[in-house]
Order: sequence, then C-alpha cells, then structure tokens
Amino acid sequence: MSKSQCDRILDYLKSGKTLDPITSWTQFGSYRLSARIKDLRDKNIPIETIRKVHPVTGSKYGVYRLKNE
Repeated sequence: MSKSQCDRILDYLKSGKTLDPITSWTQFGSYRLSARIKDLRDKNIPIETIRKVHPVTGSKYGVYRLKNE
C-alpha cells in the first residue's frame, strides 16, 4: 500500500528539508500544500511557516518546515 500525500510530506519534512508549493507539486503531486499542512497540524505536528515573496512576480507564498523542539 502506498503512503498518503500527508505521510510522504511529513517524511520529507522530518528529513530536515523545507517544502514550498512547487516542490510539493513536483515531488508529491499535491497542488494544495497548505491544505496538507493543515491536515498535519490538526494531528499536532509542529510545522512552521516562513513567508516569502517571489523576487520577480511579487507573489507571496509559504515555505514550511518542522519546528525545532
């Protein structure tokens, strides 16, 4: 049985990496990263959001990582 998107995203974050929407789409096929992050937070997984602004377009987006405890 294959892992869910949430499980694969959590494994990725546990490896110490940060995750942005483009990486989420290419690695996990998840177009709605913020929804998967909410699902993980609902399971009490401590995830931090880093707000970024694209240097060319000015679009705002979030990058996620596990909080250091």
